[in-house]
Amino acid sequence: MPEGDTVHRTAARLHAALAGAEVTGADLRWPSVPDVDLRGSTTLEVVARGKHVLQRFDTGTTLHTHLRMEGQWRVEHPGPRTDRMLRRRDLRAAVLTASWSAVGLRLGMLDLVPTARERDLVGHLGPDVLGPDWDPGRARDNLLAHPGTLVEALLDQRSLAGVGTFWASEVLFLERLHPWAPARDTDPAHLERLLIRLHRLMTAAERSGWQMTTGVQRAGEEAYVHARSGRPCRRCGDTVRVAMAGSPPRERTVFSCPSCQGGLAPTDDGRPQRPLGSSPGPRGAYRRRAP
Repeated sequence: MPEGDTVHRTAARLHAALAGAEVTGADLRWPSVPDVDLRGSTTLEVVARGKHVLQRFDTGTTLHTHLRMEGQWRVEHPGPRTDRMLRRRDLRAAVLTASWSAVGLRLGMLDLVPTARERDLVGHLGPDVLGPDWDPGRARDNLLAHPGTLVEALLDQRSLAGVGTFWASEVLFLERLHPWAPARDTDPAHLERLLIRLHRLMTAAERSGWQMTTGVQRAGEEAYVHARSGRPCRRCGDTVRVAMAGSPPRERTVFSCPSCQGGLAPTDDGRPQRPLGSSPGPRGAYRRRAP
C-alpha cells in the first residue's frame, strides 16, 4: 500500500497539473458517488491527509480518494494516451482540463462530498507525519495510549497518519524496538526519538521519491529489514523474520530482526523462513527466482 510520502507526492503532482484550471470533463465510476457534473468547476487545490487525497473545487465540493493497495493517479496530456486510459476497465476517476488529464486507476476509495464535511472522512486521523498539523508530542501520547502492540499503534492511522509497513518495520529496527511489545510500556523519550527519525526519513523520501533507510539508492538495498525475511540482518547477521500484526481481516506484514529487536513475534514458531522471491532448491537450499 502506498504510504504517506508517496501519497503526498501524488497530491503535489495533481495540484501542479490541476490547480486553477477549469474542469472540461469528468468521469467518476463509483456506485455510491452522486451523479454530479464537475464540468465548469475549478480546482482550488489538491492536498494529502495521511494516505488520503483531497481535491477541492470552487463549487464547495471535494473529491476524496484513497489508493489502498494498488491504486494510482496518472497525469497525462490530453490525447491518445488519455483516450486509451479512459477506456480501461479499472478506471475509477478522471478529471480533465484543457492542458492535463488526471486519471485514477484501481482506486480503493472514492467519495464526492461537500468540502465542509471532509472531516467525516478524515477527521479520525492522527497528526500527519508530513502535514502542517504534525505534532510529535501528540503522536507520542497517542502511541502511549494505544491498547495494542507498538507496531499496531504505529500502523493505526488514528495514532499518526501516513505510516505503513515499510516505515513501521524500518524505524522500529533502527531504534532497536520490539514490534510486539505493548505500546504503553515504551519509554516516552525513546518514542520521541523514533518520531523525530521517522519524520526526517519520510520527509527525505517525499522530496526524493525514493523510500530508503540505508542511504543506498539501489534496488534491493534500500531497506534494513522490510521485504528481507529469510536474509541476513545488515547489522548483526541474524536472519530477518516476517510475521503478521493485527487481527483478521486487518493483518499487516511486519519485518524485524529478533537479535536486534528483542526476540520473535508471538506468532513466530522460529522455523526457517524462505527469502521473499525464492523457491526451494536441492537439499532444502533456496534459490532466487528469475525476474
